[in-house]
Amino acid sequence: MMSNFMAAGFYAVGSKPTNGKVRFLHKRLRPLLACRRLETMSVWMTSTIHHSKGLTVKIRLALCLMAVGFGFGLIASAAKAADPWIVFEGGDGPGKGKHIVLISGDDEYRSEEALPQLAKILSKHHGFKCTVLFPIDPADGSIKPDHQTNIPGTEALKSADLAILGLRFRNLPDEQMQPFVDYIEAGKPVIGLRTSTHAFNIPKGRKFEKYGWTYGGKEYEQGFGRQVLGETWISHHGHHAVEGTRGLLAKDQASHPILRGIKDGDIFGTTDVYGVRLPLPGDSLPLVLGQVTATLKDDSPAVEGKKNDPMMPVAWTKSYMSESGKVARIFTTTMGASEDLLWEGTRRLIVNASYWCLSMEGKILEKSKVDLVGDFKPLRFKFGGYSKGVKPEDLLK
Repeated sequence: MMSNFMAAGFYAVGSKPTNGKVRFLHKRLRPLLACRRLETMSVWMTSTIHHSKGLTVKIRLALCLMAVGFGFGLIASAAKAADPWIVFEGGDGPGKGKHIVLISGDDEYRSEEALPQLAKILSKHHGFKCTVLFPIDPADGSIKPDHQTNIPGTEALKSADLAILGLRFRNLPDEQMQPFVDYIEAGKPVIGLRTSTHAFNIPKGRKFEKYGWTYGGKEYEQGFGRQVLGETWISHHGHHAVEGTRGLLAKDQASHPILRGIKDGDIFGTTDVYGVRLPLPGDSLPLVLGQVTATLKDDSPAVEGKKNDPMMPVAWTKSYMSESGKVARIFTTTMGASEDLLWEGTRRLIVNASYWCLSMEGKILEKSKVDLVGDFKPLRFKFGGYSKGVKPEDLLK
C-alpha cells in the first residue's frame, strides 16, 4: 500500500516513480501504514494535482507534499495508542444523560474485573454512560492492579454525576488526585466498594496526605475512608478466604429504596465480613448485616458464636459535608469483589445504590434488570492473581 501511496506523490509532480525511489521511501515509512481508505484519499488528491493545468512543477510539489502530509496526519491519528480507559456510551433508559465514572485499583479483589462488568450492566440495562479507569503499567500500557501510583483519566470525574470506587492503598500523583479531590469536595455522590475504606496511602508531607487511611489530623482523622465512606480498614471479622458473607436486611430497613427487590439471603459473597466500629459515625444508616458463613458456598450454615453476635454492617448509607458546603449522598459496602457479582442480589444492591446516590430512587424497579453482560468468569481473589498483559481495549472485545 505505501508503495502506491508514495508513487502517487511522484506522479503528482511529474517525476517518474522509479523502483529505487519507492523502495527507499517505503522502507522508512512502512511503520505508518494505516487503512486503505487513507491511501485512496491521498492518491485521489495527488491525481487531481497531476491533472490540473497551468501548475508549475514547484507548485505541484508543494501541493503534493500537503496532500501526503494530510494523509500521514490521518494515519498518525488512526494509529495512536488506545486510551488507557474504556467507555460505554449508554443509551435509552432511566440513566440516559448521566455519567458514572468507575475507578478500579486494588491488589486483591479483582476490581479490574468487577467494575467493567458493573459498567456494562449500568450502561446496557439502564442507559448510563460509564467510564472505567484502571491502574496502568506505564511500561507497556497493561492493567496492573499492584501498580500503586498511576490511574490515568481521573479528569473524567469533571463530567461525572457519580463515582464508584474499587480502590486500595493508592498513592497517586497530585495531578491524578486533584480531579478526585475536586469531585469529592464539590459534594458529589460516591459508592465505595470493599477496600475503598482504605483507598489511599499517601505519605506525610504530600499535598493530599489527609485523604490517606492513616492520617492523624483531628480535622480529617483516618482520611477519606472514615470521613467520606464511614470507616477505614479495621480487620477481617470473618476468616479470610474460608468464611463467606450472607446479607441479611437490617431491622426496619426492608422498605429502603436500595433494598427494593432484595430479601434475606439474596446478597452473598465469597469475601469475608470486614470488622467495623459500632456505631458507625454521623448519620450512617446500616442497611445490610453480614452473617458469617462456615464456608464460601451460599447454602453454608452460619457460624456460631460472637462472629454473628452482633453482626457487622456490610452496607450502609451516610452523608458527607464537602468543603463546598454541599452534602453528598454516600453508599458503602464492604463487599464487592468480582466473584461477589456472581450473585444477583449483590449486583442489585449496587445498581439500586447507584440510583439512590443520584437521587433517582423513584425509578428503582421492584426487580431492576441486573443480568450479567457478556462472558463473565471472575478470578478468585488473591494478591498477584490478576490476568497479566491485559490492556483496557481488550475488555471491549
